[in-house]
Amino acid sequence: MSSHISNERPAPDEVLTDIADYALNYEIKSELAYSTAQHCLIDTLGCGLEALEYPACTKLLGPIVPGTQVPNGARVPGTSYQLDPVQAAFNIGAMIRWLDFNDTWLAAEWGHPSDNLGGILATADWMSRTSLAHGGPSLPMRDVLTSMIKAHEIQGCIALENSFNKVGLDHVVLVKVASTAVVSQLLGLTRDQTIAALSLAWVDGQSLRTYRHAPNTGSRKSWAAGDATSRGVRLALMAQAGEMGYPSVLTAKTWGFYDVSFKGQEFRFQRPYGSYVMENVLFKISYPAEFHAQTAVEAAIALRAQLEAMGKTAEDIRAISIRTHEACLRIIDKKGPLANPADRDHCVQYMIAIPLIFGRLTAADYEDWIATDPRIDALRARMECVEVPAFTRDYHDPEKRSIANALRVELNNGTVLEETVEYPIGHRRRRAEGLPLLIEKFKTNLRRCFAEDRQQRILDASLDRHKLESMAVNDYVDLYAL
Repeated sequence: MSSHISNERPAPDEVLTDIADYALNYEIKSELAYSTAQHCLIDTLGCGLEALEYPACTKLLGPIVPGTQVPNGARVPGTSYQLDPVQAAFNIGAMIRWLDFNDTWLAAEWGHPSDNLGGILATADWMSRTSLAHGGPSLPMRDVLTSMIKAHEIQGCIALENSFNKVGLDHVVLVKVASTAVVSQLLGLTRDQTIAALSLAWVDGQSLRTYRHAPNTGSRKSWAAGDATSRGVRLALMAQAGEMGYPSVLTAKTWGFYDVSFKGQEFRFQRPYGSYVMENVLFKISYPAEFHAQTAVEAAIALRAQLEAMGKTAEDIRAISIRTHEACLRIIDKKGPLANPADRDHCVQYMIAIPLIFGRLTAADYEDWIATDPRIDALRARMECVEVPAFTRDYHDPEKRSIANALRVELNNGTVLEETVEYPIGHRRRRAEGLPLLIEKFKTNLRRCFAEDRQQRILDASLDRHKLESMAVNDYVDLYAL
């Protein structure tokens, strides 16, 4: 005998209305948020330019049907492609995420909020070109920065207290939701349309984390966020066209997201939406490594210098103890064979071995021609990970948000070397130290694609925030086009 369920349409879930009201109406007043968004923009685009050196990425780019022409389409930086906004969002999103080198947010859930730039930039560029073609104005780049701040906030605030990974779902669900919200605002959707679009994002079957974990780790983790941000654009366009929504998509008994996918738990929130996430986001500046390993890599680089000063090498190491936090253990503590670059850049032992042996860690170091060096797996076999409860507590402390790792290296002669790094160079606590290096990273990535005069034009437009904010979106994107 089934229980009676009313067929009366309920009011929209509060989570949906809160996101919609924030995306549509909240005014960002934080100068720090806008300044950080400026640096986030150039860093994110630079990461995408570097990814263009990898055929595994570029084979996925371009139109779905070769030769497709899209009048007034969005341009894909570093390429000659001009695509519809949905496919452009996938292209840009896949480039951004490919090398695991863009920004990061760590909390109960992890993720990379700049993944949303794929949907934001593609939509803003397409809208600007379409408007200009009909005699209207372009959107200013300030609108892109505002959308970035809001997308960071939506993704990051939900992530603070709600762990999707613990129920087997991938964090790109939050990219899809955040992209849907801010693209709805860019498109000028009404409140009801925005709520409908958000409900469509939650009602989708969500990505499993299968592709991020042994024994199935693979390259989908490099394009999953591109897929999510492009889906956000598509759903917002559908809602704009009048597609209906599902108001109790989260809370509906039996059939809602909470019961189906979240073990019956409702979302919890630590703080209201504002600009906290962009202000505190973590930049990956020095190493293309899963963020829970950033401080471990930094410690390994320091230990390599100590070994060199002693006339020793990695072959003189008897054992390494990696003292770390719980999230590192759960995501990137791996033993045994590593099948591909996506597997290797999610193995903390591999990311420590490379700098101890070679004194560096670059994106190329995950490729097969490096990974076949027998010294790497031999050194990995001499490593053990141990959780330090204090590191885990400080990782979750909103006032600290540390990502600590401590390496204890014992040499064959009994000598012990130790190095602890609590905050990575991209952390807000080291922002002053990190920003000059972030700009150098951007310059390096520009040199990969453009002649010197183009590099300078991009820098002139990007590093003066007030010039950047007032620049037409299409003009800024054109600077990156081939």
